[in-house]
Amino acid sequence: MKFDLVVYGATGFTGRLVCAYLQQRQAQGSEFSWAMAGRSLAKLEALRDAIGATDIPLLVGDASDAASLASLVTQTRIVISVAGPYQLFGTELLAACAASGTDYIDICGEPLWMREMIEHYEEAAKVSGARILLSCGFDSIPAE
Repeated sequence: MKFDLVVYGATGFTGRLVCAYLQQRQAQGSEFSWAMAGRSLAKLEALRDAIGATDIPLLVGDASDAASLASLVTQTRIVISVAGPYQLFGTELLAACAASGTDYIDICGEPLWMREMIEHYEEAAKVSGARILLSCGFDSIPAE
């Protein structure tokens, strides 16, 4: 594996926070390899400059392009997905992880989508050895 982890959706609000935290941990001496991933190379470059992560690799992958996601997930042990809404942008990435044996973590708060993913990809994940963790760090905010 090229990377210990990849943050997919790096340029969004949560992605920026996750990437800044990882950059800070590396600056403090933690040793792990990681990359930032998303749809737009220009936005990834701007984020990398903004958080001072000039040596962090950038990976481009579009949520609607299964081939680009399959290539992306084979480069890492773990994908942290912060690119939602997951029912629109998460299925192909999760499917690629389940097929390749890459571990997957997200912050999804969409229970119907999560149920669908379990039904469709649980067996593939078992076969490949991928660990799929849905809704990690999800913050539930009451509607009222």
